[in-house]
Amino acid sequence: MAELGSKGVTAGKIASNVQKKLTRAQEKVLQKLGKADETKDEQFEQCVQNFNKQLSEGTRLQKDLRTYLASVKAMHEASKKLTECLQEVYEPDWPGRDDTNKIAENNDLLWTDFHQKLVDQALLTMDTYLGQFPDIKSRIAKRGRKLVDYDSARHHFEALQTAKKKDETKIAKAEEELVKAQKVFEEMNVDLQEELPSLWNSRVGFYVNTFQSIAGLEENFHKEMSKLNQNLHDVLLGLDKQYSGNAFPVKAQPSDSTPAKANKSPSPPPDGSPITSPETKTVNHELEASTLEAPGASIPKSPSQPAEAANAGAEAAGSEAAAGAEASKTEADSGSTSLPAVVVETFPATVNGTVEGGASSERADMPPGFLFKVQAMHDYTATDSDELQLKAGDVVLVIPFENPEEQDEGWLMGVKESDWIQRKELDQCRGVFPENFTERVQ
Repeated sequence: MAELGSKGVTAGKIASNVQKKLTRAQEKVLQKLGKADETKDEQFEQCVQNFNKQLSEGTRLQKDLRTYLASVKAMHEASKKLTECLQEVYEPDWPGRDDTNKIAENNDLLWTDFHQKLVDQALLTMDTYLGQFPDIKSRIAKRGRKLVDYDSARHHFEALQTAKKKDETKIAKAEEELVKAQKVFEEMNVDLQEELPSLWNSRVGFYVNTFQSIAGLEENFHKEMSKLNQNLHDVLLGLDKQYSGNAFPVKAQPSDSTPAKANKSPSPPPDGSPITSPETKTVNHELEASTLEAPGASIPKSPSQPAEAANAGAEAAGSEAAAGAEASKTEADSGSTSLPAVVVETFPATVNGTVEGGASSERADMPPGFLFKVQAMHDYTATDSDELQLKAGDVVLVIPFENPEEQDEGWLMGVKESDWIQRKELDQCRGVFPENFTERVQ
């Protein structure tokens, strides 16, 4: 007991608090069971609902404002690093070096000033606004406890008055406690009835001032930043004019999905064999003396041309071998022995002495729309059902996408050559794969 007294707390005070808690708990149970009426104030309950809503909205606004400030700070750091990079690559002998340094310094100061003003004019004001809610919230809770005390005292007084055996002493004491509980409750209730509506109405002006401050700060910030950007643009424009002759042209890379790539002829095979498509060759010959003496002699052939291809002479000079012979005779008669004869010959290419039938026969066994072949340089594990599973060394036949808009950058559509040879079922075997895991072989 001595320890309790030394701390300003007595046993009587503790017992009184415990008794109040028990009385309140009993009263609430009776009210929930419908055995005791409860004092209701619908107007005050509406004010409490508005208070809770206002607190929730303010807390959310404070959270979002802190996130916004964190983003501004992150943008400040990113902009600072970018300007530092510009200063590093800007060589000392280039014009405008001092100007770029000044622009970078002003850029940093502008970001710092913008962030600090947002903290002072928005965040701190927001913290002050929300600082009044905890006290009012505790007073609302206390008012609810005093309301329960008032109801309990009222019910106790009514019970003594309606008892068959009345005790005037108890009735007088109960009445005194009722008046005291009512006075305490009404004092708190009147204060909150005035403060809560006023607090609710203040939210409009607060929101207006907060967002006006943010909008104004952003407007000034972007105006000043626009001036710095214009100055930087002028400096770089001067640099470009001085070194315009040494400008490096940047050419756009052709897209993999363009139709021209699909129509491109396949590359030669790795073994170095000639391309199988027909070729047009120009062969120059000088007329020999023997040719002049024999007007009916045929036109000389290129050493690489097969003997049986002699009948396929140039169609531009005549129709058949007879027309070519007649042209040779005419040239011999005119005495123009110093002028070379130009013969245009068209014949199919050969592979190891065998005449090929052209690109169409080569692609006969390829899937429809075949573009080229690639070989996997690394293993690739498919992560989706529409992807190909690749092992290093696998050969893939690349085909175009049915819908070019579905093609993502760096991805190709194809079918593994082994699957195509075995099944010939394109719909079940094809899939997409990353281009950087492969190397083009044909």
